[in-house]
Amino acid sequence: MTDELNRSDEHDPNGLAQDDLWLSCVDVLAKEMPEQLFHTWIRPLTVMVSNDHSKLTLLVGNRFKMDWIRAQYGQRIQQVVQELYGEGIRVEFALANNKPLEKPRPQTFSPPIQGLIEATPNWVDPPAEPFKSRLNAAFTFDNLIEGSANRMARAAAMHVASSPGQLYNPLFIYGGVGLGKTHLVHAVGNRLIQDKPNAKVLYIHAEQFVSDVVKSYQRKTFDEFKARYHSLDLLLIDDVQFFANKDRTQEEFFNAFEALLAKKSHIVMTSDTYPKGLTDIHERLVSRFDSGLTVAIESPELEMRVAILINKAAAEEAVMSEEVAFFVAKNVRSNVRELEGALRKILAYSRFNQKDISIQLAKEALRDLLSIQNRQISVENIQKTVADYYKIKVADMYSKKRPASIARPRQIAMYLAKELTQKSLPEIGEIFGGRDHTTVLHAVRKIAAERQQHMELNQQLHVLEQTLKG
Repeated sequence: MTDELNRSDEHDPNGLAQDDLWLSCVDVLAKEMPEQLFHTWIRPLTVMVSNDHSKLTLLVGNRFKMDWIRAQYGQRIQQVVQELYGEGIRVEFALANNKPLEKPRPQTFSPPIQGLIEATPNWVDPPAEPFKSRLNAAFTFDNLIEGSANRMARAAAMHVASSPGQLYNPLFIYGGVGLGKTHLVHAVGNRLIQDKPNAKVLYIHAEQFVSDVVKSYQRKTFDEFKARYHSLDLLLIDDVQFFANKDRTQEEFFNAFEALLAKKSHIVMTSDTYPKGLTDIHERLVSRFDSGLTVAIESPELEMRVAILINKAAAEEAVMSEEVAFFVAKNVRSNVRELEGALRKILAYSRFNQKDISIQLAKEALRDLLSIQNRQISVENIQKTVADYYKIKVADMYSKKRPASIARPRQIAMYLAKELTQKSLPEIGEIFGGRDHTTVLHAVRKIAAERQQHMELNQQLHVLEQTLKG
């Protein structure tokens, strides 16, 4: 019997609390979905399990959200639940403010094990719940690949983890989707807990903070809210741009911010833009965001992308040669998440067809992705997009005119052509009016260096890149 239980404990809900059962499903969904969609639709859901353990009800805040989640994600959620816990559990949706037909109990439940005699549920009182950090233990500094794109952010984060409450408080990390911001903030928390196991660390997405504020307001439990957030040693909060237009939330976050700084606790935040680029956020909050250290995470450079691919493949017990890694890295340039997605396709294609990983196999596995990129991004498209953005004529891209209002956009277009296409420096120079490849190289190096130093230029380049990638 002991062996049987040991074999089944990974996916048996026996003894799991309601939230733990759902969190196992959430972990699967988080790996499959785009981060913003996951945080918008799945993360805020709460769960209730029926008394006979046959039904998992997901509680949604309003009917629009309920209908949307059911239509878009209901089938996949049901599949995940059944994959983890068997076909005996069905998933339903309900409005959070409606009274449930079966009242949930605040205890831990033990559903019957298949093959044993039917029994009534074994309800036990749970022990006092420890403080939950919500950290993902898989995100550490050790498995975060370092490159010029994230070197400064990583160094600052490691300093915070080793000496919280001192320099760089708050630490504000910004960059596009899928570049590793979330990995980095989890790594800070995991390192601090490793060094100081009793530290009170909390990772939270900004939307969850908004939800906590709303619940505290509705239930008049702000004392509990403050006791939780104002007592932390380290607060890690993702995507603070979600605070936009939420006045009460901004007020409460400001109060928490001040309370934590006063007790020399540390705050690490992430956003998709630098503090002064945030919109509809109170000026006093923006000022606080910008009062410590602000660092950017850029799209990973070629060598960093290659290292990520080789390391991720090794973690999956697969071998990817540098030749194949360079091929994939040259074609998947936008962010780490898309790079990992491409790797998963290649590994699946390799295993399904029982073939070694080669450039030809990678081309076959990624043919849809490669055809889309080849169709959408060309040097000519880059020239037109940059010209429109800076309000100059496309013809100025080829001309010999040298005023800054024209030369600067032209250099930016050359930089983007090198970053986003497979063209060589001489080929790019030819398209830009027959310029020498050394002129293109100078422009690429100049813009790359300035991007690291000037947040406004980095933001402009980010907008252009997102526009070109569709």
